[in-house]
Amino acid sequence: MILELLNKRKKLAVIGLGYVGLPIALEFAKKISVIGFDINEKRVNLMKQHIDPSNELEAKDFDGADIHFTSDIEELREASFFIVAVPTPVDKHNVPDLKPVLSASATIGKVLKKGDYVVFESTVYPGCTEDDCLPVMEQLSGLKMITDFKVGYSPERINPGDKEHTITKIKKVVSGCDEESLDVIAKTYEIIVTAGTHRASCIKVAEAAKIIENTQRDLNIALMNELSRIFDLMGINTYEVLAAAGTKWNFLKFYPGLVGGHCIGVDPYYLTYKSLELGYNPEVILAGRRINDDMGAHVARKLVQQLIKLNKQVTLTKVLVVGATFKENVSDIRNSKVVDVIEELKRYSVQTEVTDPLADAEEFLHEYGITLRKDFGTDYDAVVVAVNHDQFSTLSDEFFKGILKPDGIVVDVKGDLRHKIKNFTYWSL
Repeated sequence: MILELLNKRKKLAVIGLGYVGLPIALEFAKKISVIGFDINEKRVNLMKQHIDPSNELEAKDFDGADIHFTSDIEELREASFFIVAVPTPVDKHNVPDLKPVLSASATIGKVLKKGDYVVFESTVYPGCTEDDCLPVMEQLSGLKMITDFKVGYSPERINPGDKEHTITKIKKVVSGCDEESLDVIAKTYEIIVTAGTHRASCIKVAEAAKIIENTQRDLNIALMNELSRIFDLMGINTYEVLAAAGTKWNFLKFYPGLVGGHCIGVDPYYLTYKSLELGYNPEVILAGRRINDDMGAHVARKLVQQLIKLNKQVTLTKVLVVGATFKENVSDIRNSKVVDVIEELKRYSVQTEVTDPLADAEEFLHEYGITLRKDFGTDYDAVVVAVNHDQFSTLSDEFFKGILKPDGIVVDVKGDLRHKIKNFTYWSL
């Protein structure tokens, strides 16, 4: 398989060309022949023009890539090695939504042939690849795993907005359904991953490894968020405390914040779902989720309290929320917890405006029913700096004097402005 891929006698296909799939596809396309498949024809047409719909890659990243973008399932028949990189979200009740990954499994099942390999990268609970996805492929193809085709799991580790820890530089966890598949899958990824691979003992171990990476981060951030609420009651700044504690060599440097996006704020629910299904109540993980999911509303409630302390009539106040994406320096708005801040402010009848230079205004309106301003207004009672894009790094007292009332409030969620704001009421997590 490896030599045939390198000699371009066989092709590799990536199913799902979002922030995970497209970088993988383009990296492989520097060395082998790749089919990039996505069901969204509009996105496919953009990629054919060397435009990344996720705004993570530049046009030059497409240069020299041996890749064919398509939304036609029939063209997938040319591939012999499939990588699935579709989203795995949760629904409004935080229950795993397997529709995208099962749909991808069905797509592959319709074109699968003897000798093919299928590797899933989408984050799932342990057992999903073999218990949920495999039966779909076997039923539609009429083939059997190991006897006719091989299956593996290799969790994605792409961090949106991170230009340092890119796919080639991060050790890749790989797994397979038998020893032969493990070897082939590892060597396939080693075509592009210079950091090497870690061979997990089985598919479930690899699935579990992925899901606890983000669960661990979620819990550590939850601890920081809880500490920030305690320290706020004590009248001390959380970031000053963390700076002092961080001088100890083994202190883990995590910070409070809004935990959104499609990884840290979602993945733990896949683990807790499976745990509850097996009869165990995961108390610590769910406690962390409750804390983090409440932080947007907490920021809004704290601001309303500050407005009341200044004797402002809340329903007549005007607030600007700066930043609306799920994290700094990315355009992705999926599962943005800034929306929780906005919605909670609206529950108090606060007049709320929102601006973000990176977010797509049309997409934001469609997803959340919220209109984005193109610029900053004036005469605000408060400004909430919710997402610290690089464009906002120069914000200072002088800037806020131009848009805030003299008795205005600056809410600095990430604490980056704590040494810059001198003339306004200031609060941060």
